[in-house]
Amino acid sequence: MISTRRAIASVILLLGLARADTCSTIEDISNIEVTRPIQLSYINEQIDYWSTSCTALKPSCILFPKNAVEVATIVSVLNNNTENFAIKSGGHNPNNYWSSVKDGPLISTQKLQQVILDKETGIARVGPGQRLDSISAELEGTGWTFVGGRIGNTGVGGLVLGGGLSYMSAQYGWSASSVLEYEIVLANGTIATVSATQNADLFKALKGGGNNFGIVTTYVLQLYRQGDVYGGNLVFLRTPKVDAKLLKAVRDFTDYNEDDKAAVIVTAERGNIDLIDTWILFLFYDGVDVPEGTFKNFTDVGPLLNTLKVQTYAHLMGGSNWVIVKGSIVTIGTETIPMPSAENGEKVMESIHAHWRNVTDTTLLVPGIIASVAYQPFPKRIAQAARERSVDLIDCDDEAHRMIIELNYSFLLPSYYDKMDKTLQETYGGVRERVLGWQKDGTLPDIYLPVFMNYGFYQQDYFARLRPENRAFAKSVSESVDPKGFFRTRTGAGSLDFARPL
Repeated sequence: MISTRRAIASVILLLGLARADTCSTIEDISNIEVTRPIQLSYINEQIDYWSTSCTALKPSCILFPKNAVEVATIVSVLNNNTENFAIKSGGHNPNNYWSSVKDGPLISTQKLQQVILDKETGIARVGPGQRLDSISAELEGTGWTFVGGRIGNTGVGGLVLGGGLSYMSAQYGWSASSVLEYEIVLANGTIATVSATQNADLFKALKGGGNNFGIVTTYVLQLYRQGDVYGGNLVFLRTPKVDAKLLKAVRDFTDYNEDDKAAVIVTAERGNIDLIDTWILFLFYDGVDVPEGTFKNFTDVGPLLNTLKVQTYAHLMGGSNWVIVKGSIVTIGTETIPMPSAENGEKVMESIHAHWRNVTDTTLLVPGIIASVAYQPFPKRIAQAARERSVDLIDCDDEAHRMIIELNYSFLLPSYYDKMDKTLQETYGGVRERVLGWQKDGTLPDIYLPVFMNYGFYQQDYFARLRPENRAFAKSVSESVDPKGFFRTRTGAGSLDFARPL
């Protein structure tokens, strides 16, 4: 590999004076697919973002490597210039410049889409070009499943590098917890194998560290046995009484539910002048025989629509993409809170929800606005299951139940971006301010509350919310594998203050 890299570098130096940009150099020295703005494959890849603000950032070209050697070639070329670049898996993270770039090359992992399964062991080699719906379709009928997210169009690469919260996390931990090995291209253009026994520090850093450390070209995953599942949605028209019942139900679920196969996401949605004002619940059970009473607190509230049914996991994933708001700018932020006690549940949950409604009141005239909040239980069992399987940067303890709150705004016009940026900061900032106050007065326990990377806004300092020793560890690993700051300074937000899920 070293001799190959030297040969590439020599060719680059010979061509450098005439054609210094990455796109032209790659065309000259390799057979890697390079597409330009007028080509259909460029256009299709560029519109395949969840947020149109990412689509609006036009790369100089899009590169489609097919294997680790081709990715290494691209990285070697980039080392001989100063162009900014980006790496894209699913393009589901809406933060500008994290998996998008203006005027520099975009490295698409679309053609790194292998799924090679050992049907005896359930160990699979999976490429970052896969999405949750495509990998679940590939696995359908094998009896094995991947610990993925909840929306089918989500890219495997960004999900896993950010940690990855799954319907099955209470059973198996984060999506990253089931990674046995990574194939990765480092900042110097070399290809490395990373596991618990090879490059062990980097193995930990990749689990919750984002794409700050290299470009992962293959994930070796432990899969798990699975048959049909039970899942779908409950839809409710919003009233103050429904608010109170559902907020109580999602808090209580974490206390009474002892079945790791059951999971819920409770979301509220608002649209222009409240033409949309609903609750949409996502319920899941990993099996077909759901114990009586598992979801009773939710179904008893009286949904307007109930789509719960037995189905394959692939069908559930394939049918989940309706939540993506096409043709809109999207912003996303998050907060983690301690799960309040039954005694303080009403005070905490209703105060947070009232704050969300008060802030979103100010957005209802923004063209195309859809505001949403998702309450996602984070029971102790997720932390236990993660620690049982692997080390990770998140390093969450099982001291208490928690809740991850996801906050989204989608809207149509770029002219509103600055306003909605501030609105999102006000939304998650208000949650954080309340939580700190309640921790101070004893309403909530004073426990470790990391930011969940996959939902983080670019203004949030993910690494500052890790345990201090893990922040220092991540910095040390980054300096070891990327001493010149290749990824830190030329992709994303430009520093290790926050990672950049693809």
